[in-house]
Amino acid sequence: MNDEHAERFTRLRPLLFTIAYEILGAATEADDVLQDGYLRWAEVDLSTVQDTKSYLAKLVTRQALNALRAQSRRREEYVGPWLPEPVLVDATDASSDVVLAESVSMAMMVVLETLGPDERAVFVLREVFGFDHDEIASAIGKSTTAVRQIAHRAREHVHARRRRYEPVDPKTSLELTTQFFATAATGDVHGLMSMLAPDVVWTADSDGKASAARRPVSGADSVARLVVGLIRLGGTEGRAEPAFYNGAPALVLYLGDKLEGVVSVDIVDGRIANFYAMRNPDKLAGVTVSRAIGRV
Repeated sequence: MNDEHAERFTRLRPLLFTIAYEILGAATEADDVLQDGYLRWAEVDLSTVQDTKSYLAKLVTRQALNALRAQSRRREEYVGPWLPEPVLVDATDASSDVVLAESVSMAMMVVLETLGPDERAVFVLREVFGFDHDEIASAIGKSTTAVRQIAHRAREHVHARRRRYEPVDPKTSLELTTQFFATAATGDVHGLMSMLAPDVVWTADSDGKASAARRPVSGADSVARLVVGLIRLGGTEGRAEPAFYNGAPALVLYLGDKLEGVVSVDIVDGRIANFYAMRNPDKLAGVTVSRAIGRV
């Protein structure tokens, strides 16, 4: 690959990673898609490329869709809830762009999981990155008319399932999250409930490979008691370190020196509305790797 190939790809890498991640919900697989895409890009005659961004987005989308279809077959045997892989990003990368922040939020990523592969790709390319219908049609191998219909259907589906999004100040939200877990360590269930939305939900992903609730737990009282129990289970060896995953506050859980999980939170109207607890060791393998995201 010559310097021109490398320069163009590197400049667009944050955007390309974000496309692949939002289609796949898996950061490590998104990395694989980009690596393969980089090798394919090396073989391209640049004199035939009129729009580098559109060309590379199309290349990455096609490969991400292939990976997503293969992934969906594996999920049929998955034990318990399936959550997207948490991705470590600088809070300022997302907070400076409201559309980007919402698109990579764990709450939105969970909603995207309810779309079919084509719907997911169309929604991401159209609503997040603003590609036109003709470009998307070329990327997914559908007619422009079909893409318009898919886009409309996907948009209605997402809006019906996504709570109203409100940007949350990273500092304030991290303070609330840290305060919540500090209170949990005292066993004060009523104190915890004051920080939770009444219909708060705790969802844990373990694939049966770590101790975790096999079904979502809902309601402020139930979730508060669950968290207190988990803190007690960790004992003196357990600790939690604050971080930002998917542009929102999270806590990285350790037992001794071993990373045991990442708990991301979704805050709505000043209260925690969702906890997303990643316990599957396979999905924790790359969570300490910081990644750049972007829309341009």
